[in-house]
Amino acid sequence: MNTSHLTPIRSQLSVLTSLLKKEFTQIRRNAFLPRLIVVFPIMIMCVMPWVMNMEVKNIVVDVVDHDRSTLSQRLVHSIEHSNYFLFNGQKPTYADALRDIEQTKADIMLVIPQDYSKNLARGQQSQVLIAANAVNGTKGGIATAYLSQIVSNETLGAATLLSKELSISPAESSGKQISSLTLYNKHQDFKLFMIPALFAIVMMLMTGFLPTLNIVGEKEKGTIEQINVTPVAKWAFILSKLIPYWLIALFIISVCLLLSWIVYGITPVGPVVLIYLLAMLLALFFSSFGLIISNYSDTMQQAIFVMWFFVVIMLLLSGLFTPTRSMPAWAYATTYINPVSYFVEAMRTVFIRGGHLSDIWHQLLALAAIGLSMAAWAVQSYKKNA
Repeated sequence: MNTSHLTPIRSQLSVLTSLLKKEFTQIRRNAFLPRLIVVFPIMIMCVMPWVMNMEVKNIVVDVVDHDRSTLSQRLVHSIEHSNYFLFNGQKPTYADALRDIEQTKADIMLVIPQDYSKNLARGQQSQVLIAANAVNGTKGGIATAYLSQIVSNETLGAATLLSKELSISPAESSGKQISSLTLYNKHQDFKLFMIPALFAIVMMLMTGFLPTLNIVGEKEKGTIEQINVTPVAKWAFILSKLIPYWLIALFIISVCLLLSWIVYGITPVGPVVLIYLLAMLLALFFSSFGLIISNYSDTMQQAIFVMWFFVVIMLLLSGLFTPTRSMPAWAYATTYINPVSYFVEAMRTVFIRGGHLSDIWHQLLALAAIGLSMAAWAVQSYKKNA
């Protein structure tokens, strides 16, 4: 059998092996990268799930109690013992409570009217006032909903109690009983929502930024020109720059999964192999995208700014932090070409809901199509002198 046509491929594979050894040696001798590889997953898993938290807690509340009855004090104590509020005390007037809100000493106030308990005893509605600082609209809205729920529960309980004591038939509620069921995230733990999405940040740094800066750094030093005039094939040189960071990224994802289990007791519900498959497809995109930027950049500063510009946009429009359905229609349309959006959605499907291949096949196809398109552009845009 004639194997002469395989000789060039074998030669390039030998060259690739030598280049990979060189890259790993450079990484090992680098004073910064080994420390980053150790510290980065620890920061991502042990710090970020606590600080990247969209839950609204520790809301400072003032209460103005004009009724000063046993029932109004029961309501005050319910607020005081709530896990979501920090009770800032009772204020004598609405103006005093408003001054606290204006000075950011309080986030919300509750004003209990003078005839609160009397109206409840008569089976009449007793309206309370909730005034919230809505500079942060999300916090103001959720705080109002929390406080309204407490008031509603206490009012209903007090009205029922008074009706029994005074033999008065309580006003018939116009609402219907509601039964609710929390799916997938039973305890509504925001960390469970964020941890699988944080893998996108791992892949962004390890397979996007680092290879890009590595290539541009060699371009600035002039060492890349020495390789460009050698018979090293494009694909061999590119793979030698990307494979080490792909392997490092997979190692860090393994560490992140381990820390998620050890620190939070959170493990993937779906197949772990799908998590690694999604990670590799996103790595293909980020590494190809980074290579494109390095091909058109002459300095590390230029590459950093261009990479950061696009990465921030992709992360913010991906649904990693906020629901994509809440975006304007024009912004939501960008999710169809945003690989991070497909990755985050698929990761949460596998990690939290226990999805399988049949549940995420369209995200996998989209990631593969976008990644391969970027890879083709990266190889085509790489200029070699020989």
